[in-house]
Amino acid sequence: MEYKRYGSKILVRLDPGEEVVAGVAAVCEKEGVRLGAVSGIGAVDKATVGLFNTVTKEYLSTTLEKLFEITSLVGNISEMDGKLYLHLHATLADVEHNAFGGHLNEARVSATAEIWIDVVEGAVDRMLSETVGLNLLEF
Repeated sequence: MEYKRYGSKILVRLDPGEEVVAGVAAVCEKEGVRLGAVSGIGAVDKATVGLFNTVTKEYLSTTLEKLFEITSLVGNISEMDGKLYLHLHATLADVEHNAFGGHLNEARVSATAEIWIDVVEGAVDRMLSETVGLNLLEF
């Protein structure tokens, strides 16, 4: 992994075998990022994506293993209980142009990933909503 900061923006390059969520988290920790937005593209060969079932309040995840293009990686950076909290979603496309996506738990880079972190001054916390069953932004 390599990255460079340009004012309030950080450009990250992840290399084959590196993990996307862990890579973004590592840069945020090193650079002291506590609030911001994430966007990116790249290629992965294994990813775990999920969906929260709002009726049962259960999180359902699926691991996909084949070649994918990351056609969209988006998300935000906040805190929960004083610790970094990443909320990332991804859309992945296979060779037949089928799209898969959801909340991104992890993804292994197969070629490269190019990720922008847009740093915002300040901090926003999260708190578990018993009603919804998710950690919601707390202003």
